Amino acid sequence: MVEKVEKTEEQWKQELSADRFAVCRLAGTERPFTGQYWNHKADGIYVCACCKTPLFQSVTKYDSGSGWPSFFQPVNDDVISERRDTSHGMVRVEVLCAACDAHLGHVFPDGPPPTGLRYCINSVSLDFVAHSPE
Repeated sequence: MVEKVEKTEEQWKQELSADRFAVCRLAGTERPFTGQYWNHKADGIYVCACCKTPLFQSVTKYDSGSGWPSFFQPVNDDVISERRDTSHGMVRVEVLCAACDAHLGHVFPDGPPPTGLRYCINSVSLDFVAHSPE
């Protein structure tokens, strides 16, 4: 279980950039092929931009061709929560940070083995922490 982070909308507005607030708190979406991590290949871990909870390891990232960072699994099942999203005339599964409820993106059943899942995540909802060289 992750520890819940609870802040008011006003607190989030003060802490986050306008772009991050629009995506993470209002469930917006960045344009494909524009985010800083869609083609990022460094070794490390992607954390929630709002609360810094570790979400995805770089070894689970792959090029889905979608223009957004894509991962086949989170660091563990406890860091992600999911809910049904029927916006924009579609039925999808929204992915949120389990700690702070930040909107991250969506998960689709068209990913690679071993999970068959594609976590399609907005770059702006992530920060990256590089692994230190040994």
